[in-house]
Amino acid sequence: MINQIISFSIKNKLIIGLLTLALIIGGIWSITKVPLDAVPDITNNQVQVITQAPNLGTEDIEQFVTYPVEVAMANLPGVTEIRSVSRFGLSVVTIVFEDDMGTYLPRQLVAEKLTEVKEEIPQGFGEPSMGPISTGLGEIYQYTLKVDSTHKGQYSSSDLRTMQDWIVARQMAMVPGVVEINAIGGNIKQYEVAVDPDELKAIGLTISDIFTALEKNNQNTGGAYIEKDHYANFIRGEGLARSLKDIENIVVKNVNGLPITIKDVAKVQFGSAVRYGALTQDGEGEVVGGLVMMLKGANSNDVIERVKERMSEIQKSLPEGVIIEPLLDRSKLIAKTTGTVSQNLMEGALIVIFVLVFLLGNWRGGLIVASTIPLSLLFAFILMNVFDVWANLMSLGAIDFGIIVDGAVIIVEGTVFLLHDKVLKKQNITAKVRNDVAYSASSKMMNSAFFGQLIIPIVFIPILALEGVEGKMFKPMALTFMFAMIGVMILCLTYVPMMSAWFIRTGTKNKTSWGDKFVIWLENIYEPILGKALKRGKWILGSAIILLGLAVFTFSR
Repeated sequence: MINQIISFSIKNKLIIGLLTLALIIGGIWSITKVPLDAVPDITNNQVQVITQAPNLGTEDIEQFVTYPVEVAMANLPGVTEIRSVSRFGLSVVTIVFEDDMGTYLPRQLVAEKLTEVKEEIPQGFGEPSMGPISTGLGEIYQYTLKVDSTHKGQYSSSDLRTMQDWIVARQMAMVPGVVEINAIGGNIKQYEVAVDPDELKAIGLTISDIFTALEKNNQNTGGAYIEKDHYANFIRGEGLARSLKDIENIVVKNVNGLPITIKDVAKVQFGSAVRYGALTQDGEGEVVGGLVMMLKGANSNDVIERVKERMSEIQKSLPEGVIIEPLLDRSKLIAKTTGTVSQNLMEGALIVIFVLVFLLGNWRGGLIVASTIPLSLLFAFILMNVFDVWANLMSLGAIDFGIIVDGAVIIVEGTVFLLHDKVLKKQNITAKVRNDVAYSASSKMMNSAFFGQLIIPIVFIPILALEGVEGKMFKPMALTFMFAMIGVMILCLTYVPMMSAWFIRTGTKNKTSWGDKFVIWLENIYEPILGKALKRGKWILGSAIILLGLAVFTFSR
């Protein structure tokens, strides 16, 4: 089978060349499609149930909110772990599912249970809801809203927070791949009604009367329609409060035909919610910030680019003097990480190419062997795109060029040796002779080397059995290296024999190259050492056993 593939490749150079061109085009296209990040996302498959109850203490939160949620979620299929945090006014329950259940099935199961849980939680104790579809690496972008130096004092922290919540966040939420926008800092604007207890007592009203009046007089209603002159006139009652004056004029009660309004018993004013923190920047005072959370499984690099584009559009809609600036941009980390990996891969490839050309003593053969490096990487990117393997520091940093070019080296070296031997014998080197030499060298070498190459990806198969955090961390590394090895094995059976028959030429002079001189020098050093080692086999074996024992002892400590 191996010989037939090699023979077909040498006889059909055009077909192999076209397939190689298709590999290059497909690999370059796959590079643009493979998701890119700095490190693997090791977050487990979890759903968070969050309940806010600002007035409840920790014990009440645990008893009336957290515990019912935990009990309801405990019998869901696929649940591996449930953990919770109960704080003043906040309950967070994290339900961890098996990884093979996917992202949306666990959320559907939790959503069905939440309808039952809401009935068990007392009224006014908060309403549980699911957290965003994101992960521990979902925070991809941070930005700040602040006032420039020429407009200092024109906008308050409450104004900036209002712009963040009603202008920036709403436009940012429409970006594909963005699942949530969280705001930090500033004062959340509120309409406050400060009741005068003395006025209430004098008129005979209670706080409940104020609550009821505010609740019932702050909504719009519909009244269907009236048909007149063959037209439908729709009826709409507007009662939504839109200003402080509207709230002041709400009627609480009629006393002896006189309406008692809110402004008669209370003071209506703008206020702010209770603050639990603030955000400052560069020692220039308080600013308002936002966190952009990415959808689980989205391509972080693409999402960040879309966020940046939307930021430039949002800036145009902000009032004069208000600027929006990036505070944390994860694309910079991704660029530095991938840049480091790319630089290391490039330097490693250049070193390998230099060593190959130097030792082979034939620049044409060195180029053939070196070309298998980028081709195998392109093949790996194609399979990474097919199997949804992310490109990151772990997956790309594990590629070893020395192992990748091993098979190509022995084919090219055998071809160069046989061709040089025929040249020294004064044989006429025709295309048929080069084909026969390439076939002889490739079939002879690959029949034994192919299985040696096959063993290397087999060694990585146990890594694919890892689960949990270990699996998420090391599976991309194993898969990427296996993809590259599969690619170079195919190249050694097709591309390398074809290129060896078509491209390799040898000189007519019997001149020893620098690479040959270096190899001969190494052989002269190694040969006597090998002879002495063979004569003292028991000592060598005993030393190896002692070193193995020391290694096991050190590892066990």
